Amino acid sequence: MTTGDAGLAWDEAADGLVLRLAGRLDAHSVSLVWGQALDGLRSRAAHPVTIDTASVEYCDGAGVAMLVDLLRQPREAGAAVALGETPEPVRRMLAPFDVRDFQDADGARRPPGPGFGRRLGEAVHDMGRHLYQQVEFVGEATAALAHAARHPAQVRWRDALNLAQEAGANALPIVALIAFLMGVILAFQSAVAMRQFGAEIFVANLVALSLFRELGPLMTAILLAGRSAAAFAAEIGTMKVNEEINALTTMGLDPVRFLVVTRVLAAVAVMPLLTIVADLVGLLGGGLVMLSFDVPLVTYFQQVTNAVSLGDFLGGLFKAAVFGLLVAGVGCLRGLETRNGAAAVGVSTTRAVVSAIILIVIADGLFAVLFFHLGI
Repeated sequence: MTTGDAGLAWDEAADGLVLRLAGRLDAHSVSLVWGQALDGLRSRAAHPVTIDTASVEYCDGAGVAMLVDLLRQPREAGAAVALGETPEPVRRMLAPFDVRDFQDADGARRPPGPGFGRRLGEAVHDMGRHLYQQVEFVGEATAALAHAARHPAQVRWRDALNLAQEAGANALPIVALIAFLMGVILAFQSAVAMRQFGAEIFVANLVALSLFRELGPLMTAILLAGRSAAAFAAEIGTMKVNEEINALTTMGLDPVRFLVVTRVLAAVAVMPLLTIVADLVGLLGGGLVMLSFDVPLVTYFQQVTNAVSLGDFLGGLFKAAVFGLLVAGVGCLRGLETRNGAAAVGVSTTRAVVSAIILIVIADGLFAVLFFHLGI
């Protein structure tokens, strides 16, 4: 029978039934035959059905939605819905959809996916390819930084200063807030335990050493990863999607020197400064807590100066600079790895933040072992 511009008919075949669709499957006509086709499939649930669209003259998104829905209908065993003779335009429109129980006209199921061995081989291949790309990026970035050190006049310092302001000055409020809360939490939790032994004064040692050696650089780097690594990946990823990276290459400009060097220099410059602010604000938070335990600020800061050495302070700043290098490098790398599409930018941003945090934690662990063996 025909409804509007769309036609629907049921025929018998040697291996089951054939649902023949004809005419125009568009938004106006498909709504009238969709329900009839579903009712026909439900009433013939025990018979295999082949959908024949050879006579379809036009098919838009609505028609494709109906075909996908028909192909995905639950059926009894051995009575699946298959796609029969299909015009090439309709087949191309169906290609992006993952249709469950999709079968050829002869009723044979699609060949099974790759086995475990092949998937494992592909995973190892992808891992090796990503490792090669990372090593290649590290080499290119190192060469670009060495070139910038030899020719500082060629560095885009104005862009570097703008990036430093964005990554450093604009991050001061959140860094100060987190550092203050860390100092408060450390001081309060340790003071409650040490008060039982009358050793509240040594809370200053704990807070100062924790902030200067570990928490100051670590928390600042994680915040920078969430802000700057994501921003770098999104900016460069958007340029990659818009083919601006290819345009730079066409104009004879090295994307690593043009985009990566300024971001790395900005991050390495602002990380130690942000760490100093975090250390001072964290100490202030701990000192305010100690006031509630009847420890004056003068006594608290005197104990801090006795507990912390210059090596602790400089060691934390060195770690902060390395963390800044990792954050900027990972953000730029993920941005350059961005594929086509708007969703790819989101994927690159997520990977940049996760990778940066993981590398920061690994580097912090390596620094802890190294500083212990060096006696720092």
